[in-house]
Amino acid sequence: MKVWGVAGWKNSGKTGLVERLVTEFRGRGLTVSTVKHAHHSFDVDHEGKDSHRHRVAGATEVLLSSRNRWALMHELRGDDEPTLEDLLGRLSPVDLVLVEGFKRDRHPKIEAHRSATGSPLIAADDPTIRAIASDSDAQAEGRPTFHLDDTPGIADFIAAELGV
Repeated sequence: MKVWGVAGWKNSGKTGLVERLVTEFRGRGLTVSTVKHAHHSFDVDHEGKDSHRHRVAGATEVLLSSRNRWALMHELRGDDEPTLEDLLGRLSPVDLVLVEGFKRDRHPKIEAHRSATGSPLIAADDPTIRAIASDSDAQAEGRPTFHLDDTPGIADFIAAELGV
């Protein structure tokens, strides 16, 4: 599986860019999965539902299934957070995995950047960031800059870099 990341500071446009890239690559006939890193506690389950009750009772994993989808929830219960490599190993094979977050990992990335955040470019100190997607003229030496909304251009760049 080919892996490409979208990194950036909070409110930089990462999620919107990943969403548009999934749509773009699917339109090009590729199978695409995503991995999203959350820096906070999150819950995909709801209090009172059977699966939530199973987790609260102490189950390490709860697999919820229907004819439309299935979801596996795994409670770490004090164990270390899995690495990106471990998480990728749990995915079914696809043509492309887009990774949102995990900015410190070593896979190739594009940096999403919005000038309104006032945040500096991560790319200045990170060679794994191969390009910038910004709403301004932000530049990192030796790397192309795309407008944040130039989804086809960004997808072309990623496809060329990964050979897909």
